Amino acid sequence: MTMALSRRATAEFIGTFWLVFGGCGSAVLAAGFPQLGIGFAGVALAFGLTLLTMAYTIGPISGCHINPAVTFGLCLAKRFPARDVIPYAIAQVLGAIAAAAVLYAVASGKPGFVTGQFASNGYGPLSPGGYPLASALIVEVVCTFGFLLVILGATDRRAPVGFAGLAIGLVLTLIHLISIPIDNTSVNPARSTGPAIFAGPAELSQLWLFWIAPLVGGGLAGLLYPALFGEVVSEEPIVGKAVPGTK
Repeated sequence: MTMALSRRATAEFIGTFWLVFGGCGSAVLAAGFPQLGIGFAGVALAFGLTLLTMAYTIGPISGCHINPAVTFGLCLAKRFPARDVIPYAIAQVLGAIAAAAVLYAVASGKPGFVTGQFASNGYGPLSPGGYPLASALIVEVVCTFGFLLVILGATDRRAPVGFAGLAIGLVLTLIHLISIPIDNTSVNPARSTGPAIFAGPAELSQLWLFWIAPLVGGGLAGLLYPALFGEVVSEEPIVGKAVPGTK
């Protein structure tokens, strides 16, 4: 691994750590807190804020993918080199696992702590609203597809400069508002992997869906965006834009 790629992978590790610690942390520590609980809307906002803040922090370094489905989609859209997909995905998954471990250490310090689902994703008996596998599959493909379309459009050279981070953070918030009741919202295989490891065997047994569906949705967007709208890509990192980390 070259020094430049190592630096970008480190940024992806940190960014994914922040996403999982902030987003899943809000779900585990604050969502259901008596009287002051933030609820689904608060968790949705937390995920959006973590992504928005990282877009302006590590965006100029790595592109702020912090999601294997985003990296895969950008690769198919020819916005990101195929040779760097695996190193990025490894860094993202490790960052998510590290964040889940820290979050578990914090949460388990409370007397009477019960792991529960630990902000993991699930369908059927593990769905917050009791939705079946088919519902989770559809919503994950559709939401990840929409997520990647926004990312590709917001980072297009034709888009207003400096606002991509806002659009991308807001669309992740919207996605969570739609799908938290269905499957706790994934659209990100790394985000799903970290908490599932600590939640238990049932959550791990359903993890396959939250890899396959986001990769399918992200891949479809990566193929369709350039075909429909052309390929106009900024060649220099722009603060706030999740540009591909090819530098």
